[in-house]
Amino acid sequence: MNKLKILWIDDEIDLLKIHILFLEKKGYNVTTANNGYDALDMIKEKRYDIVFLDENMPGKTGLEILPDIKLFRPSMPVVMITKSEEEDIMEEAIGSHIDDYLIKPVNPNQIILSIKKNVENKRIVSEKTSSDYQAEFSKIAGKISQTYTSEEWKNIYKELVRWELKLDASQENMMDEILKQQKDGANNEFVKFIKKNYQSWFKEDAERPKMPHDFFRQKVFPLTDSGEKVFVIVIDNLRFDQWKTIQPAISEYIKTEKEELWYTLLPTTTQYARNAFFAGLTPLEISKRYPELWLNDDQERGKNMNEPDLLELLIQRYRRKIKFGYEKILSNKAGIQLVSNLKNMLENQLNVAVFNFVDMLSHARTDSKMIRELANNESAFRSLTLTWFEHSPLLELIKELAKHKIKILLTTDHGTIRVKKPVKVIGDRDTTTNLRYKHGRNLDYKSKEVYELKNPETAGLPVSNISSRYIFAENTDFFAYPNNFNHYVRYYTDTFQHGGISLEEMLIPVITLSN
Repeated sequence: MNKLKILWIDDEIDLLKIHILFLEKKGYNVTTANNGYDALDMIKEKRYDIVFLDENMPGKTGLEILPDIKLFRPSMPVVMITKSEEEDIMEEAIGSHIDDYLIKPVNPNQIILSIKKNVENKRIVSEKTSSDYQAEFSKIAGKISQTYTSEEWKNIYKELVRWELKLDASQENMMDEILKQQKDGANNEFVKFIKKNYQSWFKEDAERPKMPHDFFRQKVFPLTDSGEKVFVIVIDNLRFDQWKTIQPAISEYIKTEKEELWYTLLPTTTQYARNAFFAGLTPLEISKRYPELWLNDDQERGKNMNEPDLLELLIQRYRRKIKFGYEKILSNKAGIQLVSNLKNMLENQLNVAVFNFVDMLSHARTDSKMIRELANNESAFRSLTLTWFEHSPLLELIKELAKHKIKILLTTDHGTIRVKKPVKVIGDRDTTTNLRYKHGRNLDYKSKEVYELKNPETAGLPVSNISSRYIFAENTDFFAYPNNFNHYVRYYTDTFQHGGISLEEMLIPVITLSN
């Protein structure tokens, strides 16, 4: 391991020999300078891991040299050492991007602590995170093998995401592959759970987890009934880990009152899950009650064009008198217009805004080589989502809403998963093109790792004709046709897709925000 390189700048450097000897015995490489001019020349020529800078020196003071140091080495930590505790000096140092501040006389432990905090913290955090995950690995594995209920699966997924984000933050790559394998194992067990239980959730009076068609009845109406104003934000295709990534940016302006995970519907696509969300009905019930508002997979036109009509019918069906507004945001310009029109919207008791960016990002990653390289793994994809969010009209919307007495409900219709393994499937020309599920009459496949619904109506799904059925890809699999198999494998492997069965697609965030 290379010695950590320290530059100590002080006009009375001879008086600091005891500190320098102490650091060298600890294994650090210490270089000294007794004035700012020499120090700047040294910094230009050589890269140091950290600089200790005396604030009060003749000639060029520490505060005067600090901007020059940051100009040449903006990321290098600088620790100011001063005799003064005056507030204006501290503020000036902080304003000049000082990394730490020590008051003379300093003792050796303070110096070591400052080094660890400003230079070695990443290594220490990384090693501690890695060690903690290793200690928890067996416990999590045990929980996965003994998880039997929908609630337990939520807890498992939350725990896996928590470790994923902790390892992300620590930049600990050594444990990445182990966590991926553990998530893969969890998804295999989750698939078994869904196969065993999913259809039973649609029986009359069955005990089941909360799902999209429960949202307005269980989350919105209790609030509007008590006289509260509600703003529903639907971010298409938002995974729980992406929510946890953007949450800190939101928490600067408004607090998270409640964080839940709900189960979404199969197929995990907008056509099914979001129509159910707005209608308060399963896709099968929508197709029977409002056939003019439901389009089957084999019909032309957009499949989610009737959301405001479905919501209006839902409100009428539950005999509520709620004035509501609905907006679908498909561009940055539309988002800016939404924020500028917020005052008028807040005259409604209920507003719903659908933001399609994350869904567009996942599709762009499939189609664009540049986006695929920018978001070349899960961590980078989360980072790209955060970058968009921090500069988006959606954050501006949340900032503005935080100024008003209003409940914000933030959720999604489904998540997405990075697919790895192709599964050959054969279908006729009317079979759906989605890579994670197929709906049609003449479906043929050899893999045992496919969930088939021969009687879709038992799972709340409509059929195009009496012999139609659905099949769903499991975990990280995706469907590919044999006659163009190699193309599918090259083009779609490692892309983010949705429609099938995985923790990432099926467990969706439902967040309550309030000021």
